[in-house]
Amino acid sequence: MLGMPIVQIIIFGFALTNEVKNSGIAVFDQSKDAATTSLIAEIGASRYFDIKQNLFSYSEIDKIFKEGKIKLAIVLPPHFNEDLQHFNKAQVQLIADASDPNVASTLTNYASAIIMDFQQRITGDRKLPYTIDTEMKMLYNPELKGAYNFVPGVMAMVLLLVCTMMTAITIVKEKEMGTMEVMLVSPMKPLMVVIAKAVPYLMLSVINIASILLLSVFVLGVPVNGSLVLLGFESILFTLVSLSLGLLISSGAESQQTAMFISLVALFLPTIMLSGFMFPVENMPLLLRVVSNIVPAKWYYTIVKSVMIKGSGLQIIWKETLILAGMMLFFLSVAIKNFKIRLA
Repeated sequence: MLGMPIVQIIIFGFALTNEVKNSGIAVFDQSKDAATTSLIAEIGASRYFDIKQNLFSYSEIDKIFKEGKIKLAIVLPPHFNEDLQHFNKAQVQLIADASDPNVASTLTNYASAIIMDFQQRITGDRKLPYTIDTEMKMLYNPELKGAYNFVPGVMAMVLLLVCTMMTAITIVKEKEMGTMEVMLVSPMKPLMVVIAKAVPYLMLSVINIASILLLSVFVLGVPVNGSLVLLGFESILFTLVSLSLGLLISSGAESQQTAMFISLVALFLPTIMLSGFMFPVENMPLLLRVVSNIVPAKWYYTIVKSVMIKGSGLQIIWKETLILAGMMLFFLSVAIKNFKIRLA
């Protein structure tokens, strides 16, 4: 009770912000003249952007977006400086990852403001001002629907809370009611007891996954652009991670209240704050960015957005898949090891 307010004020204070900072961007400069070099330097000097990569072809843009390395691409056409000098007009294209529409809109506004400042600076006292037209392109979600962002987040929250909390409470309830003693003296091994408690919630989660996807596609209009089989496999893998975490909590909790408190405080808040669902992780201090890596929902949220919204395959999300598989094996092995075969 004394430590929780401190933890909450730190997390809320640094995570709850609508400002977008340090967002990865890529630049495709086809002109490479003095004007484009100066413009790129101004954009890179901003605290809002971090230039991750310089591209050499337009076809690279979609690939690097699917890999999740950038959230904005800036395309500068050939003869940019010549167009300014001879026609007093040039163009810049901003391509944003609109799977998170709020971040996409914010980044394009930031970039447009920097380009406008650059235009005014180079115009100076000229009688005929320079004009830089900015063309916007929103990938994956051209209509900027909010459902494209919150559906993956809701999937992560529902699966984590249902599986983890209910599994933890169920086993602890057996201890409180005294029925755990009956199971422990039976011929069943502890592993079978653990699996038997987890299977019903696995089946419930499969139904939840199916219902969420059906509602998303047919009611909210969010398409499944990638493999439905791959999305289902990843969802079941995340469900197994959540079940394993619930079993781990139950192995150490002595009451249902304790199990529920740990599940809500230790899992619900990090899932909301540190998964990237509500607030971009790159905006946070280094410590919170490091801590976010141990939040399973962060990796599952990235997977769902990549497969469902961007249409990515396993070759893009293999790292996140391995991380979730590693978490599942770790939580399950520790839960089974800590499972008490005698009630003292």
